[in-house]
Amino acid sequence: MIVEYIRYTIPEPDAAAFEAAYARAAASLRAAPQCVDYELARCTEEPGSYVLRIRWTSAPDHLEGFRKGEHFPAFFAEIKPYFSAIQEMRHYEVTDVVGTGGSNPTLFEWAGGAEAFDRLFTRFYERVAEDEVLAPVFAGMDAHHAQHVAAWLGEVFGGPAVYSTDLGGHPHMASKHLGKGITEAQRRRWVALLADTADEVGLPDDPEFRGVLAYYLEWGTRMAIIYSGPNPPPLPQTPMPRWDWGLTPPWKG
Repeated sequence: MIVEYIRYTIPEPDAAAFEAAYARAAASLRAAPQCVDYELARCTEEPGSYVLRIRWTSAPDHLEGFRKGEHFPAFFAEIKPYFSAIQEMRHYEVTDVVGTGGSNPTLFEWAGGAEAFDRLFTRFYERVAEDEVLAPVFAGMDAHHAQHVAAWLGEVFGGPAVYSTDLGGHPHMASKHLGKGITEAQRRRWVALLADTADEVGLPDDPEFRGVLAYYLEWGTRMAIIYSGPNPPPLPQTPMPRWDWGLTPPWKG
């Protein structure tokens, strides 16, 4: 991933036409497989100053793939009149210094913190042991299994890095599913039972939180089927997945 920044100085009378040109040019960015996302920002202190941020899959994908591809001619035709107004056009690599501010709580905080996740999974695995569909999958379950899964989801939802630091991280979680042969019926039952348990133990029931929880459960259980099947892919050598509010922030009334 690479970030391109283009800085423009546009005379005030041309501002509306400039923004309209980029609105049209954006159709080419939306169609380009090399483009991750884009944003045009206007300076509030100096309204003639603009910064265009485009995230590309890589610098070569931008310079070779996009600029020599089918979508560039239409893009350049729209912004060509403003080429001489460019003050800077460079690529930047993102560093490890990245995060979110405090305007929204993390999902972990919104759910109630570590105590809420421990409560959820302690009760959930009590119910699993009594469930005829899921009990065979978890026969011989480790005594600390519920706490480990609570630490996993807590970290995924923005909590402390307990699972990645102390319990093996993403590769370890994937490895726990190898050879399990999880069926679609078991996957669906896992999702339904966890959602029911979230109601029972009093996790937040607002649409925004439950929408993200449902999204994670669908992703997580479908990945479990992939790794538990007869031909699993190599274990992921990637950091812990991280979930956030996405398109819909928390409902605060």
